[in-house]
Amino acid sequence: MDGNRQDGGCLTKIQNTIMPWSRIISGVIAIALALSSTLLGGWYFTIAIAIIVFLGQQEYFNLVRARGIAPAAKTTMFVSQALLVICTLDSSLADAIMPIAGTLICFYLLFQPQFATIADISASIMGLFYVGYLPSYWVRLRNLDSVAINNIRLGGYWPNNWNDILTQGHLANLSQGLTYTILTFLCIWAADIGAYIIGKFFGKTRLSDISPKKTVEGAVFGITASVIVALAGAYFLDLPNYFITGLALGLLIGIASLLGDLTESMLKRDAGVKDSGQLIPGHGGILDRTDSYIFTAPLVYYFVTLLV
Repeated sequence: MDGNRQDGGCLTKIQNTIMPWSRIISGVIAIALALSSTLLGGWYFTIAIAIIVFLGQQEYFNLVRARGIAPAAKTTMFVSQALLVICTLDSSLADAIMPIAGTLICFYLLFQPQFATIADISASIMGLFYVGYLPSYWVRLRNLDSVAINNIRLGGYWPNNWNDILTQGHLANLSQGLTYTILTFLCIWAADIGAYIIGKFFGKTRLSDISPKKTVEGAVFGITASVIVALAGAYFLDLPNYFITGLALGLLIGIASLLGDLTESMLKRDAGVKDSGQLIPGHGGILDRTDSYIFTAPLVYYFVTLLV
C-alpha cells in the first residue's frame, strides 16, 4: 500500500510538472501562429481564421449534442467557411450571407426524416452566428486598408526591412487593419493575463456563478490592463484624441473579452463539461482559448470604421 501511495504521489508530481510546460509550449506556439498569420494578412489570415472557426464549430456542436439536440452541423459549417471567403473577396457582401445561410439551414432541417425542433433550429443559427459570423469580423478588421501594403502573393504582406516596423513613423504607415488587429490582440492578452494573475492570488469576491473561479478583483484588473495597453497603443500610433480613443477602446475590448469568456462558460456549464475539447495540451479546446475573441472583433471593427 505504501509503495502504491509513493508511486501515486510521484505520478502526481510528474503530472503537475509536465502540465505547466505543455501549457506554456502550446501557448507560445499559438501566439507565434497568431502573430505570423496576422502579419501576413490576406488569404493567410483568412485560412487561419477558417481553421479556428471549423474546429470551434465542431466543439460547439458537440456541446449542443450533449443536450440531445440535432443541429444542421455540416450545413452551418459549410456556409460559415463560405462567409469567410466572401469577407476576404468583398467584405461589403458579407452581411448578405447571414439571411441566405439561415435560409439554407432551415431548408436543410425542414427536409430531415425526423421533424426538427425549435432547439435544433436555434442551436444551428446560434452556431452560425456565434462561431461563424462574429469571428468573420477578424477578417474584415485585418483587411481594413490592407490593399495598399500587400506585397506578396495571396494578398499578403511581409516587411521588406524589419527595422522599418520598429519605429513609430513606419508603424503609422502600416494598414489600419494590421495595427488595430495587433493592438486588439495585445489588449485581450493583457486582460486575460491580468485577470488570471490578480484573480488567482488576490481574488476573493466571486463574479458569477456561471464561472466560479472568476472574481470581481480579477475582472476589474483585467479590464484595467486592457485600458492601459490600449492607451499606450493609441499614443504610440498617434491616434486622434489618443486618451479618449485609448480609454474607450480598452474598456470595449476588456468588457467584450470578459463577456465572451462568461458566455462560453455558460455553454459548457449547460452541457455539463469542464472544457469544450482537448485539442490544445494544457488549455482545453479551441473555444476555451478563443472565447475572449468572439465578441471583440465586431465591436472593434465598428469602433474603428464608425468612430475613429
